[in-house]
Amino acid sequence: MRRFLFLLPLVLFVGVGVAFFLGFGRDPRAIPSVLIDKPVPEFALAALPGRDKADARGLATADLRGDVTLVNVFASWCVPCKVEHPIITRLAREEGITVHAINHKDKPADALAWLTRNGDPYDRVGADPDGRASIEWGVYGVPETFLVDREGRIRFKHVGPLTPAVVEETIIPLVKQLRKG
Repeated sequence: MRRFLFLLPLVLFVGVGVAFFLGFGRDPRAIPSVLIDKPVPEFALAALPGRDKADARGLATADLRGDVTLVNVFASWCVPCKVEHPIITRLAREEGITVHAINHKDKPADALAWLTRNGDPYDRVGADPDGRASIEWGVYGVPETFLVDREGRIRFKHVGPLTPAVVEETIIPLVKQLRKG
């Protein structure tokens, strides 16, 4: 019995070490979503007040049917959002992908200033000042990006800023596949 008590700390230490080792091999951005292949949640967000687009509208569930779209969750206070913004802009302008946005827990004036400074590639921007719609989407933080098919089902979720590799290897091929039917 004494021998077992002597070995117990060593066994616990090795067990914790193995758990840490296995945990380091996982991608922290690969957070599973229960919403994959499910319809987008029911939501209706008002337009971002003061947005200078000819047809500045909010964003709702019904807007995400009929075409393959990206929904990008961003905020003006989010540094990684600024890093990914040129990629989002490229997807909208050069790849012809419709990109909508949910402005997460942001002041409208700050969001408008951010879009003015960095460009506004979004077709629609829904203001989510209290974060309730983002919670329905399963958002853990910003930025997060969702790919929605023609029927309004979430087909892909990316946590963190988009990278050129994710766009080229995953998003663009998936958009092409979903557009073919």
